Order: sequence, then structure tokens, then C-alpha cells
Amino acid sequence: MMEKQAIDDLLRQLGFTAGLPDPVLDELASVSAVVRFPAGATIFREETKNPFVYVVERGHVGLDMHVPTRGRVRILSVGPGEMLAWSALLGDSVMTVSAVALEDTQAVAICGSTLAKLCSTNHEAGYLLMRRMATSLAQRLTATRLQLLDLFAEPTVAASAGLREE
Repeated sequence: MMEKQAIDDLLRQLGFTAGLPDPVLDELASVSAVVRFPAGATIFREETKNPFVYVVERGHVGLDMHVPTRGRVRILSVGPGEMLAWSALLGDSVMTVSAVALEDTQAVAICGSTLAKLCSTNHEAGYLLMRRMATSLAQRLTATRLQLLDLFAEPTVAASAGLREE
């Protein structure tokens, strides 16, 4: 088990938590643990409960959703410094996607209910964390929209004829 100071130092380096005030980072470190997932491991499954919010330190995680008639579809991948399992922070720990380690992955796991209590009792921490959460979710929404546009795009006549567009 990694000691609190090492987790605190790690949180200072990760994109999602870097730059948070020292007292907030100290408090996060005290309720966090470093977890490891081998390549191919399922971190959590869609429609199951998961009590943790994760910040990826290294590795990449694929987020998959079950689509009727198509099976599991990868909708996004997250990597170092990014957060996943945000539902655990909002009190609804039922996951909307499945998360699979695409390679050996290490992350900081933070108990969602403890994090929610921190946000409600320390308004500065709550504001900063929710602002980062909103930014992260906005970026994911944009990435998902672009992926959907690509998925449903009509091929151009030139592309379907095998011609290059200039």
C-alpha cells in the first residue's frame, strides 16, 4: 500500500488534480489508494455499482457501452491524468459504461461518497472539483459527438469510388 505522502505527490502531478490547493490535495490523498489493473482487466461493468472515482496515472482505459444489435462498442478511451467513473461522485454509483484496461494501468481510486462529503463540507474543494469534473465531461461530450459524426457520416462519392479528395 502506498503511503499518504506518495499519493499526495502523485495527485499533484495528474492532470485532473494538479494545481488543486494543498489542503484539498492532502484531504484527497488521505481517502485515496493506488490501484493496478493488468491489461484486459474489467475495472467496472455497465449497469453495476462502483463506489470509486479513478484518476488514471498510467495506462489507458477503454469505455465500452452495450448497443442493441451491435454488442459492446468502444465509445472513448481515457489515459494518464484523466478521470473516470464520475457517477460515483454524484451519489449514483451505477455505471453507464464498462471500463477495461487496454494496457497495464495504474490509477488513484477515491471513494465517491467520501469525495462527495468533502465537496459538500468544503465548498472551495467542491467548487474546484466539480468545475474540473464539468470540464472533463464537456471534453468527453465533444469527443463522443465527433465519434458519432464519424460513425454516421455519409461517405463521399469520391471516397466510395476510391478516389482521393483534393
